[in-house]
Amino acid sequence: MYTHEGYLSSMQHETKSAVHKRLVRIEGQVRGIARMVEDDRYCIDIVTQISAVRAALRRVEEEVLRDHVAHCVEDAIASGNQGVQREKISELIDVLGRTSR
Repeated sequence: MYTHEGYLSSMQHETKSAVHKRLVRIEGQVRGIARMVEDDRYCIDIVTQISAVRAALRRVEEEVLRDHVAHCVEDAIASGNQGVQREKISELIDVLGRTSR
């Protein structure tokens, strides 16, 4: 539904569960930052918490990418279909380019 054509499998259950737990925790951190702003907390404390959220999101991103490579890209390689292989590698290169900005 929200994926590119040629998507071969969904996120593995263990990864999905771990990612969901991390995102719920991050959601709480973001709400905490909003409260800090409302309470006129010290700017550096707010920035420190924002930095912690960004680091947590990077860890989630790495987990999802690791799962993608271990399953979607691996399946494309195993399929022997060069078109699918090129598509998955191209997707991966594109997303890595965006995440490094």
